Order: sequence, then C-alpha cells, then structure tokens
Amino acid sequence: MKHSRRYYSNIKAIDKLKSYDVVEGVDLLKKTSTAKFDESVEISLNLGVNPKYADQMVRGTVILPHGTGKKIRVLVLTQGEKVKEAEEANADYVGLEEYIKKIQEGWFEFDVMIVSPDVMRFVGKLGKVLGPKGLMPNPKSGTVTKDIGNAVRDSKAGKISFRVDRYGIIHSAIGKSSFDSNQLVDNLKTMVKMVMKLKPTGLKGVYMKKVTLSSTQGPGIRIDKQSILN
Repeated sequence: MKHSRRYYSNIKAIDKLKSYDVVEGVDLLKKTSTAKFDESVEISLNLGVNPKYADQMVRGTVILPHGTGKKIRVLVLTQGEKVKEAEEANADYVGLEEYIKKIQEGWFEFDVMIVSPDVMRFVGKLGKVLGPKGLMPNPKSGTVTKDIGNAVRDSKAGKISFRVDRYGIIHSAIGKSSFDSNQLVDNLKTMVKMVMKLKPTGLKGVYMKKVTLSSTQGPGIRIDKQSILN
C-alpha cells in the first residue's frame, strides 16, 4: 500500500518499539492527525482468544462518556404503543412493514436498528442482508428490547456494539481527532475496561495482548495497557 509523504512524516514521530503511556499516546495521536478533515480515532485490541470457540467469543456494548462524534441514525421496528415511545425518544425512523420492504430493496440509511421482541418474527427474514453489515438486532447488544425509549436514547448518547473478529481483534471507533485529549482518554479507558470485564472465565494465558490507537489516515500508536487500567 502506498502512503502520502505526510503519513511517512508522521511515522517518524512514533517509536514503533515503544508502548506509550495513555495520555502521551493520545497527545501524540492528535499531533499526527493532520488530515484536512476531522479524522475518526480507532482503537484496536489484540486479544489472546480463539473466536472459533463459543466460550471465547468476546462481544458486548459500551456507552462512551463523550460519544463517538458521529450522528447516530436509529431505526426502530415496532408496533402499537411502542411507536410513540420511539418517536418521543427521537428515533430517526419508526415503523415496521414499510421499512422491512425498503431494506429488502437495498435501503440502509441507518446505523442502529432497534426492535421490540414482538416483531422479531418479521425481522428474522432480513438476517441475510443485515448480518454481513453488522446491523442485525440482538438481545445481547440491547437492540431487541421492550424498553425502546432507553435503547434509542443510549444509542444516540454514544452506545456502541463491538465483537472480536476471527483474528482475535476488536476494532472500534472511540471518537474524533477534534476531541480534546481528556475526552479521548476517557473514551479509551471506558472501552478497554469494558472489554476486560468480558474476559472468558476459562481463558489461560494473556488476555489483552496489545492496545493500538490510530486515526483515519495516521499510523498506529501502541499504548501501554497498564497505564489504561491504572
């Protein structure tokens, strides 16, 4: 892959063999986020798990204290009294059959889908198109729930879902380069501590192997995990 001169200039500012203190690393990320747009900040957590085994599949949700900096578009599929509850919570789209039809026709102008349990029988047939995009509702992530109002508000406030990929890595956006350093540190610590809580009980060996921070067009910065947990 070819990179710009700016990228290689930024790489020189980073010691690839060093694990930076979390505050120092975040400050360095902000200095090397020099694109002309507001870059997303992503964390990569390399875990010592084997996702082929069900008891080592790490997945969950977390509400970032400062959000991700992205406007979250929420679609609620429900019926009856829950429609009003979703609308009062400021869901972007609320309905059922009309949106199921739109999705079948290729419409995906939303970031989170929340459904009430009574309509899951209608949503199930969308699994083949929602699954690959990571949009399929799931009770474990809180997107299949009777408490529609709080689910919408949490999503709007910065609640994100994450899961380990087949290589044992979790990738997640935790903010924007325009966030101040304290906001990024707060979000990063919240994310890491949540993943630590989800450590499989029977896992042997090192659980969290490596923590890396990067911006959209910037190089990766290795973060000392103990400075995060402390």
